[in-house]
Amino acid sequence: MKELLLYMAKNLVDDPDSVTVTETEDEEGKVLELHVAEGDMGKVIGRQGRIAKEIRTIIKTVAQRTGEKVTVEIVE
Repeated sequence: MKELLLYMAKNLVDDPDSVTVTETEDEEGKVLELHVAEGDMGKVIGRQGRIAKEIRTIIKTVAQRTGEKVTVEIVE
C-alpha cells in the first residue's frame, strides 16, 4: 500500500524527491501519512479535493481486497 501511494504522489508533484509516506497503526487500522513539499500540496489535493479523494478511494479499494483497513492523511 505504501509503495502504491508513493508511486501515485511522485507522479503528481514537481519535486518527487520530497515525497515521503509514514505508516502508523491506530485502533481502526493502518494510517498512511503522505508528506509532500509545501509548493506541491495543491497538486496532491486538487481542485475541491478531487485528487485527494481519488487517491483515498484507490488505496481503500486495494486495501479491501487484501482485508486491511487503511486511511490516507495528507500532511505538510
